[in-house]
Amino acid sequence: MRYISTRGQAPDLTFEEAMLTGLARDGGLYVPETVPQLSHAQIAAMAGQTYEEVAFAVMRPFIGETFTDAEFKDLIAKAYAGFGHAARAPLVQLAPNHFLLELFHGPTLAFKDFAMQLIGQMFQKALGRSGKRVTIVGATSGDTGSAAIEAFRGLDAVDVFILYPHGRVSEVQRRQMTTPTEANVHALAVDGDFDDCQAMVKDMFNDFDFREAVSLAGVNSINWGRVLAQVVYYFTSAVSLGAPHRDVSFTVPTGNFGDIFAGYIAKRMGLPIADLVVATNTNDILHRTLETGAYTKEGVTPTISPSMDIQVSSNFERALFDAYDRDGSAVASQMDDLKAGGFQISQGAYQALQDTYKSGRASEGETKAAIKRYRAQHGELLCPHSAVGVHVAEAHQGPTPMVTLATAHPAKFPAAVEEATGVHPPLPPRMADLYERPERVTRAANDLSAIQAIIKERIAR
Repeated sequence: MRYISTRGQAPDLTFEEAMLTGLARDGGLYVPETVPQLSHAQIAAMAGQTYEEVAFAVMRPFIGETFTDAEFKDLIAKAYAGFGHAARAPLVQLAPNHFLLELFHGPTLAFKDFAMQLIGQMFQKALGRSGKRVTIVGATSGDTGSAAIEAFRGLDAVDVFILYPHGRVSEVQRRQMTTPTEANVHALAVDGDFDDCQAMVKDMFNDFDFREAVSLAGVNSINWGRVLAQVVYYFTSAVSLGAPHRDVSFTVPTGNFGDIFAGYIAKRMGLPIADLVVATNTNDILHRTLETGAYTKEGVTPTISPSMDIQVSSNFERALFDAYDRDGSAVASQMDDLKAGGFQISQGAYQALQDTYKSGRASEGETKAAIKRYRAQHGELLCPHSAVGVHVAEAHQGPTPMVTLATAHPAKFPAAVEEATGVHPPLPPRMADLYERPERVTRAANDLSAIQAIIKERIAR
């Protein structure tokens, strides 16, 4: 299995190389050269299997010779051992033909744990084998940062720097990043928005002198390993609802497009997915793009669903690559236009996207109303992101079972949930003292060179 760049000008890599590299040297994102296929019988055999068994079956074709079967099974077992639910990703029925996929039972209460816990195990195994040390730099709109810190804290071969927009994440999200005491993790509160943080991470990867000097590695959703790990729960949930003998649809609240792209990969592998629905909040650039064919930035508005407050959706580049029949030069041209504010998708590529994805949006008022309604009518407390998902899913329901992804625990956004329902969602007992732990954070200017200087200084100690 080889991995190629969405911009067509970087060398092909193995799975291990792509995982440790993150962003390609031409600025593109790595994708598998081919998508492995699972047969009807292989998917049917997943019925009744554990999450870990399905994870091995789904991901094994993508990793090549990076790990032996025994090694990979061990890494998967370690990755999910700390989850708070035996099913790892349980389904809850909300209404006839509408189901909630709970992805918040990991150590940081968000769907990012499914990928990050496994990435941490794979990095540790690969780096331990090679004796190398890396510097992980990531940007977060809230959940990726805490999941990365939790996965890599205390590891000898890794330093972790997480950039997050100062004042634009929830208090729980912030404290999950700023309270770990391990010396190898560093939370940087940047005076800007998430897109600023994400842009600086990409700029660091494109600064090859800096990249080599600090042995830079990335674990944002630009990392193919992140997307791959998220493919698994599409299979476990769909099989629970009758796949491959019946179609299943999914609605995914998303800002950076990685989670819904994982669903697309599952469909390409043979999972019978009828609809893949993109759910956005007020920052609805993905919905607007799928409605009009024009990807145009309009600025970021802070919302109660901050993990979706994004205008530059990194993983959308992967979707474009396939929509343009894997023409890397076409994708590179579009990404150049994005730097000037946006781009117009060609008619053929736009039609391909419309054939693959549907979309919808939820305003702030609609999000709050959904939180209130689902508590009153279904007894279900939803985080604001999950509420965006169920609101959009309602408009796309039909005869096919609809699964909405619940991407975070409501306790990560207690103020918004309490305002809508009058209920203050408690943190799990293992995190009950989170508000009492001392914080350790560095305030940073929205300046690339200043942040690079901080990183160099910290890793030199």
